[in-house]
Amino acid sequence: MTPNSLEPSGPLVGADWLADRLAAPGLVVFDASVGAHRGAGRRIPGARPFDLDGHLSDHEAPAPHTMPAPARFAEALRDLGLHDTDTVVVYDGAGIYSSARAWWMLRAMGFDRVAVLDGGLPAWTAAGLPVENARPAYDGPRGSFTPRPRPGLLVDAAAVTGALADPAAAVLDARTRERFAGTAPEPRAGLRGGHMPGALNLPFGDLQRDGGLMRPAGELREAFAALAGERERLYFSCGSGVTACVLALGADLAGYRRLAVYDGSWSEWGLPSAERPVATGPATGKG
Repeated sequence: MTPNSLEPSGPLVGADWLADRLAAPGLVVFDASVGAHRGAGRRIPGARPFDLDGHLSDHEAPAPHTMPAPARFAEALRDLGLHDTDTVVVYDGAGIYSSARAWWMLRAMGFDRVAVLDGGLPAWTAAGLPVENARPAYDGPRGSFTPRPRPGLLVDAAAVTGALADPAAAVLDARTRERFAGTAPEPRAGLRGGHMPGALNLPFGDLQRDGGLMRPAGELREAFAALAGERERLYFSCGSGVTACVLALGADLAGYRRLAVYDGSWSEWGLPSAERPVATGPATGKG
């Protein structure tokens, strides 16, 4: 198999694509499962743990799943055996949930040879492909990953505040309609209910079809355009910066290129101590 055959044609690959290349030198598979799916005991053969609930988030930051500093991120990826010349496929046990976060983090650190497995582990097993017992940690040789940070792919509250006031930008929230409206409680204690004034609601599940697969590019474009109109600069938020990356993945597939994820998301904005404005009820604005 040639190196070119490992180059994904886009940010999404199917189970058949991965199965045909699974044993190829230079292909790294990361399991980025979180929550109940983390450590569930089975994995795609050879997958390495991209532990967003563990060392691949900055636990000294006030918001969960905060991106680590570049040097710390690089050490973690070297410990996982990643080289700059490798190709990465990332998946999770829920379908496409936290895998998009790992994809976006790698891109934010300048690594582009990365794709998300469409449908994740459920699609892999539905195709009758093999799994194996998961190991608690990767114990292979270290890699030589070099971080090349791209400012602007992960942004802070100040950048989002500016985007909310920018008529050329749109801020989209990936949480459920009930959480966005403030009629359902936040899963993290102490957060206010509601949303950023001026934000638009696009629940991440709306971008997926049966089986947890991403919708076709044309349908994705329609979903974003229905809210953002002609705006091409898109910012994404959610509860803790995880499913916001599903929106980033969908927007990328739809052809948008000026994208940013709010790293702290509602876990930061919704803090009572933050004193940032909060609205309740459904979104009122469109493009």
